Amino acid sequence: MLVLTRKPGEQIMIGDGIVITVLEGRGDGVRIGIEAPRGVTIQRREVIEAIAAANLAAAEAGADAGTGTEDALRGLLPPAAVRSSD
Repeated sequence: MLVLTRKPGEQIMIGDGIVITVLEGRGDGVRIGIEAPRGVTIQRREVIEAIAAANLAAAEAGADAGTGTEDALRGLLPPAAVRSSD
Protein backbone atom coordinates (compact mmCIF):
# COMPACT_ATOMS: atom_id res chain seq x y z
CA MET A 1 0.00 0.00 0.00
CA LEU A 2 1.27 3.43 -0.91
CA VAL A 3 0.62 6.03 1.80
CA LEU A 4 0.74 9.70 0.81
CA THR A 5 0.18 13.00 2.55
CA ARG A 6 -1.68 15.50 0.39
CA LYS A 7 -3.09 18.96 0.98
CA PRO A 8 -6.36 20.33 -0.42
CA GLY A 9 -5.97 21.03 -4.13
CA GLU A 10 -3.18 18.48 -4.59
CA GLN A 11 -3.70 15.51 -6.87
CA ILE A 12 -2.73 11.88 -7.26
CA MET A 13 -2.58 10.29 -10.72
CA ILE A 14 -3.26 6.59 -11.29
CA GLY A 15 -2.13 5.47 -14.72
CA ASP A 16 -2.95 7.82 -17.58
CA GLY A 17 -6.66 8.33 -17.00
CA ILE A 18 -7.47 8.54 -13.28
CA VAL A 19 -6.90 11.68 -11.20
CA ILE A 20 -7.77 11.91 -7.51
CA THR A 21 -7.97 15.44 -6.10
CA VAL A 22 -8.05 16.22 -2.39
CA LEU A 23 -10.84 18.76 -2.03
CA GLU A 24 -10.84 19.45 1.70
CA GLY A 25 -10.26 17.98 5.12
CA ARG A 26 -13.28 17.73 7.43
CA GLY A 27 -12.70 16.73 11.04
CA ASP A 28 -11.92 13.04 10.84
CA GLY A 29 -12.57 12.72 7.08
CA VAL A 30 -11.35 13.98 3.75
CA ARG A 31 -13.39 14.96 0.69
CA ILE A 32 -11.89 13.74 -2.56
CA GLY A 33 -12.83 14.09 -6.20
CA ILE A 34 -12.15 11.35 -8.74
CA GLU A 35 -11.83 11.86 -12.48
CA ALA A 36 -11.80 8.64 -14.49
CA PRO A 37 -12.73 7.41 -17.96
CA ARG A 38 -16.42 6.60 -18.39
CA GLY A 39 -15.74 2.86 -18.53
CA VAL A 40 -14.09 2.77 -15.09
CA THR A 41 -16.48 1.83 -12.30
CA ILE A 42 -15.99 3.71 -9.04
CA GLN A 43 -17.78 2.40 -5.95
CA ARG A 44 -17.39 2.77 -2.20
CA ARG A 45 -16.18 -0.47 -0.63
CA GLU A 46 -18.94 -0.52 2.01
CA VAL A 47 -21.59 -0.36 -0.72
CA ILE A 48 -20.06 -3.33 -2.58
CA GLU A 49 -19.86 -5.31 0.67
CA ALA A 50 -23.51 -4.51 1.53
CA ILE A 51 -24.67 -5.63 -1.93
CA ALA A 52 -22.66 -8.85 -1.66
CA ALA A 53 -24.16 -9.58 1.77
CA ALA A 54 -27.69 -8.91 0.48
CA ASN A 55 -27.12 -11.18 -2.53
CA LEU A 56 -25.80 -13.95 -0.28
CA ALA A 57 -28.81 -13.63 2.04
CA ALA A 58 -31.18 -13.74 -0.94
CA ALA A 59 -29.44 -16.80 -2.37
CA GLU A 60 -29.65 -18.59 0.98
CA ALA A 61 -33.32 -17.68 1.33
CA GLY A 62 -33.96 -18.94 -2.20
CA ALA A 63 -32.21 -22.24 -1.44
CA ASP A 64 -34.35 -22.68 1.66
CA ALA A 65 -37.55 -22.00 -0.30
CA GLY A 66 -37.03 -24.99 -2.60
CA THR A 67 -39.73 -25.37 -5.23
CA GLY A 68 -41.98 -22.85 -3.50
CA THR A 69 -40.38 -20.06 -5.50
CA GLU A 70 -41.02 -21.84 -8.79
CA ASP A 71 -44.64 -22.47 -7.82
CA ALA A 72 -45.10 -18.84 -6.83
CA LEU A 73 -43.76 -17.68 -10.20
CA ARG A 74 -46.02 -20.10 -12.06
CA GLY A 75 -48.96 -18.61 -10.19
CA LEU A 76 -48.20 -15.26 -11.81
CA LEU A 77 -48.53 -16.63 -15.34
CA PRO A 78 -51.87 -16.77 -17.15
CA PRO A 79 -53.29 -20.35 -17.24
CA ALA A 80 -52.52 -20.84 -20.95
CA ALA A 81 -48.84 -20.07 -20.38
CA VAL A 82 -48.37 -22.68 -17.64
CA ARG A 83 -47.15 -25.92 -19.17
CA SER A 84 -46.58 -29.26 -17.61
CA SER A 85 -42.95 -30.27 -17.12
CA ASP A 86 -43.84 -33.96 -17.76
